[in-house]
Formats: sequence, structure tokens, C-alpha cells
Amino acid sequence: MNKSKRLAVTAVTIAALYTTPVFAKDQQNAPLTSAELFSKSSAYFNPKISPDGKHLAFESNIDGKDALVILNAKTMQPSSVLRFNGNEQVGDYHWINNERVVASKEYLKSWSTAPVSYGELVSANVDGKKYAYIFGYNPPKSSKLIRSASIVKAFGHVLDILPDDDRHILVSALPIGDYKFDIERPSEVYRVNVYNGRRSKITTSPVGFSRFLTDHNGEVRFVSGLNSKNKVELYYRVNEQWRSSNKIQSLKSFKEFYPISFGSNQDSVYAAVSYKGEPRAVHRLNLKTGKSTKVASDASVDPKNYWLDPDSKQLYAVEFESDYPTYAFVDPKNKRSEYLQQILTSLPGHQVRLVSETDTGDAYVIMAFNDRNPGDYYLFTTQPKEIRYLFSAREWLDPAKMAEVKPVEFTSRDGKRITGYLTLPPNAEPKNLPLIINPHGGPHGPRDWWEFREENQFLASHGYAVLQVNFRGSGGFGKQFEEAGYQKWGTDIQYDIIDATKHIISEGIADKQRVCISGGSFGGYSALKSASIAPDLFQCAVGTAGVYDLELMFKEGDVPDSKMGLSYLTEVLGDDPRTLKAMSPTHNADKLKSAILLVHGGKDQRAPIEQFNAMTKALDNIKYPYETFVLDDEGHGFYKDEHRAKYYAHVLNFFDKHLKN
Repeated sequence: MNKSKRLAVTAVTIAALYTTPVFAKDQQNAPLTSAELFSKSSAYFNPKISPDGKHLAFESNIDGKDALVILNAKTMQPSSVLRFNGNEQVGDYHWINNERVVASKEYLKSWSTAPVSYGELVSANVDGKKYAYIFGYNPPKSSKLIRSASIVKAFGHVLDILPDDDRHILVSALPIGDYKFDIERPSEVYRVNVYNGRRSKITTSPVGFSRFLTDHNGEVRFVSGLNSKNKVELYYRVNEQWRSSNKIQSLKSFKEFYPISFGSNQDSVYAAVSYKGEPRAVHRLNLKTGKSTKVASDASVDPKNYWLDPDSKQLYAVEFESDYPTYAFVDPKNKRSEYLQQILTSLPGHQVRLVSETDTGDAYVIMAFNDRNPGDYYLFTTQPKEIRYLFSAREWLDPAKMAEVKPVEFTSRDGKRITGYLTLPPNAEPKNLPLIINPHGGPHGPRDWWEFREENQFLASHGYAVLQVNFRGSGGFGKQFEEAGYQKWGTDIQYDIIDATKHIISEGIADKQRVCISGGSFGGYSALKSASIAPDLFQCAVGTAGVYDLELMFKEGDVPDSKMGLSYLTEVLGDDPRTLKAMSPTHNADKLKSAILLVHGGKDQRAPIEQFNAMTKALDNIKYPYETFVLDDEGHGFYKDEHRAKYYAHVLNFFDKHLKN
């Protein structure tokens, strides 16, 4: 394959679509800074092939807004470009049949840097004709669909494209009240015509925060959700009636039961299950007889990814990641299992995603990525069997020059096995390096993976090692491990982070005099809290979009807006004021010795600016020096490329000042 030639063809084709420069510096031949290179978003993304394989679609940012580009798969010439007027842009999209796509609509608002979606869906043909607004609260005034009751006050997303039905899709819809989404309200499922928007309601969930599962025939069969006490409820639909899983004898032995797909018949289901909170295993279960068979598992981690046959919707492979990715082939006879193994062999050292495929399964768009490569897209065909390069997610970053990410493992002070990942500077001896500890957010649910992380690669390119820790409380290692972090935010979780830091120092990899801790969201909390627990360990600490006053979490931000959110906070934090104060960085500022940088977005709803203000007030009260970096129009993280570049440059200068001088 000729990668450079293929990219050139694609770039020339797309260049004709732009009316204004997308990256002005690039076009002026002025070199981008390192921070700009690593913060620059993909030029082309989310490619999908049409069911008949004759067209290839992908998204691209054109004149500052995301648009959907459809190409002739043979000539790679544009057939059409779906773009919206004003401040509207294309979100995700789906091929519904050979001629028609359905796309979601997003808005660029002055009060939000990140795009805002209200769950509206539109459709159009490959040639751009027969455009229709098919689902949402605000159809165009000129639309004839208003007379067919197309207005629906609900946030919709595509649940099932119904491959055997060229005219309809299933849409999961969360009702909107006063332009506000209440995730505790039960969702509804509609059957929607993709040409005129006419719809009929199929069912309503018996539980909020709803996630539906359909069977081979597109029938809605399972729904899971969270009740007001933040507990999972699962229902099974029989004869159009919902039955609680508590009444299904075959499910009562499991502590956790998450249906993945149906098996060879409508009474057989694949599910991720756990009996006592150990890492989930994949079982095949007969819902009538209760007979259960384990088909895939890993002793230390939950499944990471499930591979489903889009025709039968059956599971054929499972991906795990304890350290590096591994694959278990549940159905080795499925042709996709064979293809997946062949692709993995052809692209050694990479993880793979089958992004999209034709209806006959003779052509696939695949994505290959790893710790050094943010992603390359290919077209894999079966007749003949070959892989053609399409484009790279970030072609300006050379994987050969990126940093290696290595799994690490150690034993905590109380005997727990803790894992993580260490990013090492390219071409540097792993000895006495300056070290950045980067705790992940959450803390419950998320975990760190063996993958390409832009910020870590940026820091590694400037000589820093970066350590990520899957501390207790992290998701993906079983419910027992996750619950071990409940009400331990300021103690056991931080001890794991501190012990991980000391482990890397003891291995001789890091210089104990040059260590900083920096994280976002819960990672921002950890940066300040760990620095107060072990003040002599960290020379500096950066809190980005952090929560610093745990009592304030019950009053400010979007989490306490719902009963479910308040129940979650009570469960994972407790409600004892003394404990909350003891775990809050705002009440432990006097223990700090590190240099402090606080980074925040003025529009942050998850960790609102009140958290930033509480921390600065606590530092001001004891006259403790600190630095700040605030972007008024950003939210919980940095969406704009230029903002991320400014943030990267700012934290790099901060680290250099305290670790290299």
C-alpha cells in the first residue's frame, strides 16, 4: 500500500470543499508550535462505508463547522456535502440504506465552546437531495412535516437502523421539559420513517437513565437504567410488557447482569455478569431454562469491547485489556472473527476497530491504533483480500517519533495489586527522569488504557515521563475493586497514587527531586489532595477543572440536580461533614508545600467555577502563593484546539520552571 499517495489523493479532494483556511498557519507555511501540533484536531474523522460499498462518508471541519462529506468509493470524488446553516453543524450519522443517511444536528452557541445537541435528527440522500427533518422539537418553518405532527419534545438518538427495513429506524427519545433534559425520566422508543419523519411509539421504559437492547428482528427486548437511589434496574419485555429481572428466576444468582446481544435464538442472550462483584465474565444464558455457560473472561478486568455481527446482532469476539489488549473469539466460525485475526496479523502492534461494513460483509472500514498512533483508517476488502490506506487521524504526528506507553504493576501498602501505564520520553534512558503523575477523572467508572494520549505524548516529547494509575475505585476491574474506593477519595485512593509514585522512584526511573502531579476533574482533586498528604513528594501540583470542596459538591454543579445524583454522592462520599472536610483540599491547604497551578473553565457545570473560587479563597486565607489559568468560555475540559494549545504551553512552562531549573 502507498500511504503517502493515498493521503495526497484524499487531501486534494477535500481541499476543494473549503472556502476559508482551516489552519491558517499551515497554509502560510509557518511552523506550528509543539503545543499546537498535539492539540490540533483530526482533519477527517468518523468514516463509514455505504451498505452497497459504492460510497464512503466521513466528517470534516469545513469553515469552522463539522460537515458530512460523501465520496464515490472508486473515484474518491465528492458526491455531496451535508452542511447546515448559521450556527448548526453535523453530529454523528448513520447509513440507513444505499441512498440515504441520517445525521444528528448540533449547535455552536456563544455561551458554550463545545457544541450543544438537542437530539434532532435529519436525513438526506447521497446526492444531497430529499433533505428531511425527521425527529426533534424545532423543524424548519417551511417544512411540510409540521402538518404530519413531526414536532416531538424529546432528545433523540438512533437506537437501531433496522438493516432489513430501508425506510425506518428506531429512535430512543428522552422527553424534554422546559428545554431541560431530565435523565431520571423514562425514555421512549419510536419507529421513525427516514423520508418523512412519521413515527409511532413502540414502548416506554419503566426506569430512567434508560438503555435499550433490541433483538435480531429489531424488537425492543431489554432495558436497563438507574433509579432515584442510583441503583441499576433491568427489565425484560415479553408480549409488549416489561418484567423486572428480579422476577426472572434465571437472573437472580447474579449481582450484575448486563445484556450484550441475543444468541442464536430469541431465548438465548449473551451478557456480562458477575456473581459477587468480581470482574465481569461473558456468559451465554438461556432465559427460559436458566442454563448459563461462561464463554469469555479475564481474571483481573471486565471486558473492554464487544464485537457484534451487524446482520445477526450476535456476539463473535470480546476484547480485554489487563495490560495490553487481548481478544477472545466467542464465535470463531463467524467470518468476521477470521477477518479480525487476519487484520491484526497484517497490522502488528495495533488495536483494531471494524468501524463500518457493507451489507454483504465484503468490505470494511477499519481503524488501527496503539500507544504511539492516534489512528489510521483503512479499507479492507475480502475479494480480493487487501488493505488500502485511507487517511490518518493526525497525519502530522509521526508514530515513529512518539513515546512508548508501558504497563506497570505494583503492590499497594495494604497488599492490593494496582496497575497503570508509564509513558516514557522517546530515545531517553529510563533513568532519573522528571516525572508527571496524571490521575484519571471519575473516579468511579473511568480507568486508564494502553492508548495514545495527546497531553502525555506532548509532555513526553519535552522529556517528561508520565505515570497513570488505575487506583482502587477505578472502573473496569470488577465492582469490588470499584467499591473499594467509595468514601475513600481522600485516603486509600490517594495512597495508591502516592505508592505508585514511590514505586517508579524506587525503580530508578524517576528523579525524586523532580516530581509533579497534574490531573483533570477528579484528577484535579487528586493533584491537590495527594500534594497535601505527601507534601515532600511533589514539587508542584496542577488541578484542572477540579473539585476541591466536597461539601460544595452537594450544592453546586449538575450532579446534585437530580435525586440520582445526590444518591450517588451520598454513596461514594458519605454525608459526614467532618469526613468531607478532612477529604477536601480546601480544608487542607495549610499542609501544602508544592507550587500550585489551578486551571478552570468559566462555564464548567460538572465542577463549577465555585470550586475554583473555594480553593483560591482557601489559599488566599493562608497567603499561600499559586498561579491560575482560567478560560471563561470553556466547560469541563478544553474543546477548542487553540485553547488546548494554550493550556499545553502553560502547563509545560509551569513544569519546566519547577522541575528543570
